[in-house]
Amino acid sequence: MHGYTPRAPLALPPGGAHWYVVPRVGYPDPPTFAEGYGALVQWFDALPFAAGDVVLGGFSQGAVMSYALGLGVGRPRPRTLLALSGFIPTVDGWEADLSSPFPPVAIAHGTYDPVIPVEFGRRARDTLEAAGADVLYRESPIEHWIDPQIVPELRALVAGALSD
Repeated sequence: MHGYTPRAPLALPPGGAHWYVVPRVGYPDPPTFAEGYGALVQWFDALPFAAGDVVLGGFSQGAVMSYALGLGVGRPRPRTLLALSGFIPTVDGWEADLSSPFPPVAIAHGTYDPVIPVEFGRRARDTLEAAGADVLYRESPIEHWIDPQIVPELRALVAGALSD
């Protein structure tokens, strides 16, 4: 197994790397989203692996971009999709392909998340389950970080997907 962590292209306040500007949570800025998404697609498609052999996941904006890359219209499906404290984006120029088959999907979110409220995680779960996806969904009484208690379940989901 190989691990890759692409760095987002934008440096914005309050600091760190960003994939897009956030005018409103859940609704990325279309021009910066398109730029970040385009860069990510180019990077991902250049990997020496088929999308179906890749476990795709991220946290916060990384989760949003994982949904975008793994569920975008015309995009190949990854082996597994992990979305931690994120949302399925609503943005002009990008559309979700909610047709089967879906890879196994894991969504984890903090119930006290002040950055991306837990309702976004619940909405993603409901959207994907309504479309027929098999979703592992976990909420934890935390803020905007990854609960270490979910890691064994994520590890098991990935191991199961890789053994298929």
